[in-house]
Amino acid sequence: EILPVFARKPIFGYKAIAASTVAIAFLGFLTWAHHMFTTPLPEAILVFVMLSSFLIAIPTGVKMLNWIGTLWHGTIEFKTPLLFCVGFLALFLIGGISGVFLAVFPVDWQLNETYFVVAHIHFVLVGGSVFTIFAAIYYWFPKITGRMLSEGLGKLSFYLMFFGFLMTFLIQHVMGLDGMPRRVYEYDNVGHLALYNLISTIGSFILAAGVLVTIINAARSLKVGVIAGPDPWKANTLEWFTASPPPVNNFDVVPLVRSAEPMKDIRREVERRSSGAPVAGGATIPSGATQVGV
Repeated sequence: EILPVFARKPIFGYKAIAASTVAIAFLGFLTWAHHMFTTPLPEAILVFVMLSSFLIAIPTGVKMLNWIGTLWHGTIEFKTPLLFCVGFLALFLIGGISGVFLAVFPVDWQLNETYFVVAHIHFVLVGGSVFTIFAAIYYWFPKITGRMLSEGLGKLSFYLMFFGFLMTFLIQHVMGLDGMPRRVYEYDNVGHLALYNLISTIGSFILAAGVLVTIINAARSLKVGVIAGPDPWKANTLEWFTASPPPVNNFDVVPLVRSAEPMKDIRREVERRSSGAPVAGGATIPSGATQVGV
């Protein structure tokens, strides 16, 4: 949703993204046992799960290429929601690559229960989920509340979270390779583990500070944030047609949806109407269309 809005171009490979989503959902049923590589499973099952774990990287790679292709040659506006999306792309890519290593079950035998796994899962879950959740917060907060979040505080939050996250978890790959076990509070200072843990701890405080900045930003913006209007981002989907926050009934007239970017279609038709040109296809524009930011 967010990438094509701030790239000012349609999503690249819409059908490929939809198909890869279905493929990932199916293959996810076959890969769960890679969390059980160190249990006494038959070797045939280990090989099958390893190969299926490799296979799921293909539709995931399709998504990554499509997202990057969406940004390629786009008229990019580096607003806070887009920054969190780009941060997601970078962090999720690192987590995915380390996941390919862990999908090789003899490698997993060595790295299981070490901080390498801790680093991998945080890159996938925090990079893949938390950063996209923060992107969604900054993107839809104006629609939900009618107020804009501060861009300055938003970008500060992103940079603190992004670099704090890297400082916290990137070094944990090295810790795991040096033998740092999971779920312990005492460990031998082998291979400078104490130094690595100190760096990781400092990074976690920086990461937490970034989250705190967003909390402060949200609390502040609810009272003094700039009035958002119905469509502050020039977005593509129909929720941005209504007022912010939306009224109970949403639309007086149900709008026609002819593409994956109905709001952009409505905006074009309003421009044609304002210029005196006929509206394409005799489409009905919901009442209040002149209030849309065009």
